[in-house]
Amino acid sequence: MKKLSPMMQQYLDIKENYKDCILFFRLGDFYEMFFDDAVLASRELELTLTGKQCGLEERAPMCGVPFHAAESYISRLIEKGYKVAICEQTEDPQTAKGIVARDVIQIVTPGTVMSSSMLRENENNYIASVFAGENDFGLAFCDVSTGETSLTTISGAEARESLVNELVKIGAREVITNGDTAQNICIEDIMPLCEAYFNIIDDKYYRSEAVRDTIKSRFAVGALHGIGVDEDSSAEMALGSLLLYLLQMQKNDLSHIKSLNVYSMDQHMSLDKSTLKNLEITETLFEKKLQGSLLGVLDKTRTAMGSRKMKQWLREPLNSTAAICERLDAVETLVDDVLMRNNIREALKQVYDFRRLSGRIATGKANGKDMIALKNSCLALPDIKNELYSCEGLLAEINSEIDTLDYVADLIERGIEEDPPFTLKDGGLIKRGFSRELDILKDSISDAQGWIASLEATERERTGIKNLKVGFNKVFGYYLEVTKSYYDLIPEDYIRKQTLANCERFITPQLKETESLVLNAESKINKLEYELFTEIRQKLQTYIRTVQDTSEAIASLDVLAAFAEVSEKMNYVKPAVDDGDIISIEKGRHPVIEKTIRDGIFVSNDTYMNRSDSNLLIITGPNMSGKSTYMRQTALIVLMAQAGCFVPCDKARIGICDRIFTRIGASDNLARGQSTFFVEMSELSYILNTATEKSLVILDEIGRGTSTYDGLSIAWSAAEFLCAEKRHIRTLFATHYHEMTVLEDTLKGAKNLNVDVSESNGSIVFLHKIIEGSASRSYGIHVARLAGAPAELLEKAEEHLESLKHDMQNNLEKFEDSTCEEVQEEQLSFFSRLPDPAAAKLKALDLMNTTPSEALRILEELKEYL
Repeated sequence: MKKLSPMMQQYLDIKENYKDCILFFRLGDFYEMFFDDAVLASRELELTLTGKQCGLEERAPMCGVPFHAAESYISRLIEKGYKVAICEQTEDPQTAKGIVARDVIQIVTPGTVMSSSMLRENENNYIASVFAGENDFGLAFCDVSTGETSLTTISGAEARESLVNELVKIGAREVITNGDTAQNICIEDIMPLCEAYFNIIDDKYYRSEAVRDTIKSRFAVGALHGIGVDEDSSAEMALGSLLLYLLQMQKNDLSHIKSLNVYSMDQHMSLDKSTLKNLEITETLFEKKLQGSLLGVLDKTRTAMGSRKMKQWLREPLNSTAAICERLDAVETLVDDVLMRNNIREALKQVYDFRRLSGRIATGKANGKDMIALKNSCLALPDIKNELYSCEGLLAEINSEIDTLDYVADLIERGIEEDPPFTLKDGGLIKRGFSRELDILKDSISDAQGWIASLEATERERTGIKNLKVGFNKVFGYYLEVTKSYYDLIPEDYIRKQTLANCERFITPQLKETESLVLNAESKINKLEYELFTEIRQKLQTYIRTVQDTSEAIASLDVLAAFAEVSEKMNYVKPAVDDGDIISIEKGRHPVIEKTIRDGIFVSNDTYMNRSDSNLLIITGPNMSGKSTYMRQTALIVLMAQAGCFVPCDKARIGICDRIFTRIGASDNLARGQSTFFVEMSELSYILNTATEKSLVILDEIGRGTSTYDGLSIAWSAAEFLCAEKRHIRTLFATHYHEMTVLEDTLKGAKNLNVDVSESNGSIVFLHKIIEGSASRSYGIHVARLAGAPAELLEKAEEHLESLKHDMQNNLEKFEDSTCEEVQEEQLSFFSRLPDPAAAKLKALDLMNTTPSEALRILEELKEYL
């Protein structure tokens, strides 16, 4: 260290405290990186690796980025999972004695990003904290950019799975935890499911006294129960460690984190990770795009705050009938009053994301542009309140929570220029008339500035040099530039300052004298403007809570107005929502597919379910006929209703569902050694262990990933489990196991449905209409033809099918001539090998144990089937 230069010693001293970060070290107009950080950053950012003399024999590896472009480079490093420590000068270089003092002012991680250029405006950027208690998990999460903070406790037999579902639902970008919890939740298995940056932090963040004191201090309470937190709980540790971590990363007091949302898991409809994915609620299943998802259809919000709020409402539909009906009534008011809705939506166009603006103000990161955006947002609020003046219910409540923020708008209007620069220390921020001292300073140099401004014209006329220019740079200050063709006209009082390829630059004594006056005064002006700006920002910080409450109300209003806009345009209807068990949908439509269908009109279908005599709807029919669409649309209509939106149908009655479960499609996880069938069984197990009598379950093709009889047995048993007397869970069950249709006669609550098909002259048309009864065939070869299978394959398949049917018919005729006692083992073996469902039906009914007359009756059914 003694051999190193003072600057490099300072660098290594600071780096010692941030070993797990890439240190961006400010030197002039660049952020520099040295040694291992430089090697790493040059590789990841594709920067040129150079060297710097540092007092050692070898040059220190070095690379750097311009400070004005640093955010894009930091963003790239964050996306790759690195932490970046930003080290700035903490004193004025002009007044510093010796080396300028520097320190880290912020540590940037995926969950602590504040810069608008690094955030997605329509998504929250959550950092989550998980702590494992003896029998539960504490989960706290916060969006540092907005200050929104929530806390819950997760317990029960499937607590770990519920924790994963909650992390997936909120879309956490970063998850912090301690070593013991990381082992408890098997962090290696969770990481690929959550797609978050997991960070195991030091035990210093989990000291009980520090945790408790930090929570009390942050939310200004004397006891934790005042904000709904139990002492010595897992929730307390999760929240306290999160706040301590954020204080360390942000290097400020987090004054915009002013309220805590403590919620229980049963407050909202629970949607697990599979359901969020399979129903394509916020993004499409494979392409991960907004277009083609439910959110893509419904999100007609005007503000970024509203867009984030809608995503939250769709991920967390309500379980309270009263709260749901409040939202539906508000949407109805906005649907009926088109003029009010249009006026509100027009006013919302002027509203910026002032929830995040308030966060930037509170943390001292807001610039002049942010202030003007906040002011313009405030100016739109009186018009919105006027539109809501006569409303009742939820809209009246929202109106009462909207503050017009007159003082905020007035302070910014008086103090900040309409078009301020992005930078804060180069002047141009403060309006004339706001500060008398500033106005006097500006007036004192106005004559000198005017003289410089007119100097170019004056000198051209005096010297005859027609293309003479007056310029300025930070090295030479003001100068007079003359090209070679006019060298012979240069006056004697010009003093040569710089020679370039095609011109020379000069100064004059008077120009330097005036320059000195202007630059000294401008330095004072810029410094005073920055001080006045920070004073304005500090005054606004006292209104942060009011701004946050107003932004929350505006976001909710924006979502309700968007729901109303879509509902009117797409002919949605207001559902009746109650605490009963009936789900009745007349002429229901899939909200996404009906918008994307190109030819013809979407075929609507009815749904009726309850928990007494119609809780298990067994749906049979060909592939591609619409079974999955029908099930998904039912689930989406229930979800939309409980989110507070009108629904795509002619009439709907929705009995509250506390959860929606889906088991749809085939998937595997080879990296974790899990086959398609194992994943399917894991998801089915979770559903059967977690579903309650108020849940809605969607099962598609259960058991198809294994042998026919194993799969049929599992599917059959799952149906019986869901229909058990104490459960009667409302279930839509699509299957190709036609044998299961007999459950309608043997299992209370089971009903058969199938998708209608039209056959004419060998041509088959899927009508997409759900009708009562069971399907007679699967039409697999027809689906293969639609999928473009080779003609040769299709011909062979038809031949094999006819051959199998012929053999089956012959064996049935032989079987009919005998009694059940005379059935030979080889005949039963033949039946068991047949792929046709009739073979499985024979095995399932166990002809060996039936009477001859019963066997003949069954054979007649089989012949009719053939």
